[in-house]
Amino acid sequence: MAAVNEPGLRASDADRQRVISALERHTAAGRLTLDEFGERVAQVLSAVTHPDLRAVIADLPPDPGIAEAESAAESDARRAHARQLAIAFALAIITLIVLGIVLTLGR
Repeated sequence: MAAVNEPGLRASDADRQRVISALERHTAAGRLTLDEFGERVAQVLSAVTHPDLRAVIADLPPDPGIAEAESAAESDARRAHARQLAIAFALAIITLIVLGIVLTLGR
């Protein structure tokens, strides 16, 4: 599921697909019957929020596929934040340079 696992945050189709893939792996491992798999897939497809998705897999052991996806999403979020900070810093430097030039020419 998405990195930002906040209550009420709406789930995407990619989030639903990751949970379905996890259910497939749990079924292959013998943790779920085919009937349980079918029921849970129906719940996943009707899930609206991240808590809805988590409820479907709450009684299953953590799935490495979901953890990896969350870690990748968290890394992406950190990179995006760092990029935004770098842009803000660059704009501040450019503003200071332009201000310095204007003040110098105004003398």
